Amino acid sequence: MKIIDLEPGDPRLETELLPVLRELRPHLTQELFHDIYATGHAQGLRFSAAYADDGACVGAAGWRIVINTSTVKQLYVDDLVTSENARSGGVGHAMIAHLEGHARAAGCHELDLDSGTHRTGAHRFYLRERFDIVAFHFSRELKPLP
Repeated sequence: MKIIDLEPGDPRLETELLPVLRELRPHLTQELFHDIYATGHAQGLRFSAAYADDGACVGAAGWRIVINTSTVKQLYVDDLVTSENARSGGVGHAMIAHLEGHARAAGCHELDLDSGTHRTGAHRFYLRERFDIVAFHFSRELKPLP
C-alpha cells in the first residue's frame, strides 16, 4: 500500500479520491468538492489517498492542522474512509499512521476526529486504534432566516 498527499489541481482528487470519499460523504458532487478544496486549502485542508498494490484508491482522508485553546495544536481529521471493498485490510490503520506522522512532524499534541453516533463499526475501529472518547460534539443547524 502507498499513501500520498494530493494537492489542489491534481486530477486524482476527482477521479480516484472523490469516489472513495463519497462512500462517507455522498452529498459531494465533483463541483462541490472542487469548491470546498479550493477554499479549504487556504484554511489548511489537505487530502491523503491510500492506494492498493494494484493502483486502486482504497482510502481517503481529509485533514488539517488546527491551533486552538483546548489542545494548543492538533491534527484534526475531517474525513477518514476506507473503500467498502477494502475494509478490514489494514487501510484505516495505515491512514492513521500516515496522519500521525504529519501530526508529529508539525509538533501537534493530539490527533482528533469526530464520528457520527450511528457509525458504531467506525467507533470500534477507533477504539482499537487507541483513540479515547473525550467529548460530546454538539451541533445546531442554522436554517435561513425568513
